[in-house]
Amino acid sequence: MPLDPVLNSLGLPKAPADTRVVVAMSGGVDSSVVAAMLKEEGYDVVGVTLQLYDHGAALAKKRACCAGRDIHDARNVADALNFPHYVLDYESLFREAVIEEFADSYLAGATPVPCIRCNERVKFRDLMQVARDLDADCMATGHYIRREMGAMGAELHSAADPARDQSYFLFPTTREQLEFLRFPLGHLTSKAETRALAQRHGLAVADKPDSQDICFVPDGDYAAVIRKLRPGAAEPGEIVDLAGNVLGRHEGVLDYTIGQRRGLGIGGAAEPWYVVRLDVEGRRVVVGPKAALASRLVPVREVNWLGDGAFAGEHEVRVRVRSTRAPVPAVLRALPGGEAEVELLAPEQGVAPGQACVFYAPEGTRVLGGGWIWKGR
Repeated sequence: MPLDPVLNSLGLPKAPADTRVVVAMSGGVDSSVVAAMLKEEGYDVVGVTLQLYDHGAALAKKRACCAGRDIHDARNVADALNFPHYVLDYESLFREAVIEEFADSYLAGATPVPCIRCNERVKFRDLMQVARDLDADCMATGHYIRREMGAMGAELHSAADPARDQSYFLFPTTREQLEFLRFPLGHLTSKAETRALAQRHGLAVADKPDSQDICFVPDGDYAAVIRKLRPGAAEPGEIVDLAGNVLGRHEGVLDYTIGQRRGLGIGGAAEPWYVVRLDVEGRRVVVGPKAALASRLVPVREVNWLGDGAFAGEHEVRVRVRSTRAPVPAVLRALPGGEAEVELLAPEQGVAPGQACVFYAPEGTRVLGGGWIWKGR
């Protein structure tokens, strides 16, 4: 019998020098460390950075990713480590595939997560095709998530460091994409390890702060961005309780999110008011007690299934309905047309349309996929 080929550290049957790896470089410390690690191991590294919006506007956005300064930093890392680096103008694609949908979803009363759409539609689809066009054997990113080989092929697993885990934002990753992707930082147990590696490689970005905002909403003011994208979208209306009683007025539904407590400008109740629903067509903000935020049944669509076998029947899972929450036990029921119903074993508060619902195995770290929460029929 012929011997199995010896696999390199990326799981490919080739010498590192014969293995081309495209590294998606944001200009931050994570992707820079990935490039440095792979270059040190002798891989044929090619760096690619995406320009997602206007450089001039980006220069002042120090806390956001993919800004002009970040492109400069990525280029400097590539120059210092002596590997080719390309900047791709994806501004139009990003606007069409991410920003426009963000605006429409927000105006429809949803709470969108544009970073997931960016990973799905730009970084892991179009950028991956660029990597293939560059004859790459795989594409590596600085995401904190793990790719492990299972009995039926590549599997997605949450990161070793729960505080850095990015599985919530990567649930749409398909099986085919997993075959091509690599996540060299997923096994690290703290961000301090990453920064120590950056220091060891002499990277100028070793102490660069993490990006904390949506790149095109660097100050966290979603409503201001929507007003710029959709002039005239903010129309005044009523704030009502669950029975329809008028409690006050607002200057635009887009200023509110489900679960919001502060800034409502109403009182007169024995307990605090929370936003429990947004009636966009009626221009009403519906408020109620905290208990009204609790949900047990969560309708989900656009399901991406990464479990073994076809997506059908019932599955015992854990789910995460917000990126900041730990997975909780649930029953996942497959429905026709890529939809599903998630029954939470204990009610969760603030489950909002537009957020992702990510599925995990009942035990362990495997990510089984996920979908988008919606209002249902």
